[in-house]
Amino acid sequence: MASFPFSAVVGQEALKTALLLAIVDPAIDGVLVSGSRGSAKSTLVRGLQPLVPDRPLVTLPLGATEEMVSGTLELRQALQNGEVAFAPGLLARAHRGLLYVDEVNLLPDHLVDLLLDVAASGVNHVERDGISHRHDADFVLVGTMNPDEGELRPQLLDRFGLMAAVQERFTLDERLEIVRRRVAFDSDPVAFESEYHTLTDELAARVDEAVGRLDTVAMPAAISLEIARRCDDA
Repeated sequence: MASFPFSAVVGQEALKTALLLAIVDPAIDGVLVSGSRGSAKSTLVRGLQPLVPDRPLVTLPLGATEEMVSGTLELRQALQNGEVAFAPGLLARAHRGLLYVDEVNLLPDHLVDLLLDVAASGVNHVERDGISHRHDADFVLVGTMNPDEGELRPQLLDRFGLMAAVQERFTLDERLEIVRRRVAFDSDPVAFESEYHTLTDELAARVDEAVGRLDTVAMPAAISLEIARRCDDA
């Protein structure tokens, strides 16, 4: 199934940069994207998958149950055979990849608490009727939200290393181009995706190169000073 290419989104450069940084350096601890409805937030997040094809991108829906997220233990098999059978959930599928929550500010509190525990430890612990199972769950958390629909819990907000606000204002030419590309994609998604295939491959190669060079990057003193100054101002 064709998806709208990351490179085909008009504008939103700050948002694109934040998302690319998060997949290059998972130690950033995730990205929160804030902006109004219809500003390509979800489109850009889903457009990351072709850039990191070796990493899963798993979506956590608002209506998910705790068992869907954390996984569940098959008690019947455990009681009959003495073996713990674990049915993986979304956290297991997102290991070493990205876990995406759309409208993260509307996520139920019990799922927020679960995400906070697992994100802090990198381990998911499932226990049921005295039977337990643990597995690694190390992922980059990506959330999108519309601030008009409510605030994010401070504890969850702290789990995001970067926050990007979407660009809300466009020139007339940019708006025309946005509509043109959207109409072209809706008319023939496969052809439209193919049109951006080269750009997607080039960007994927740049991401891969950046990951390989990450350990050699040194921070200049001037940037460290600017960070300290901004923290002091805040």
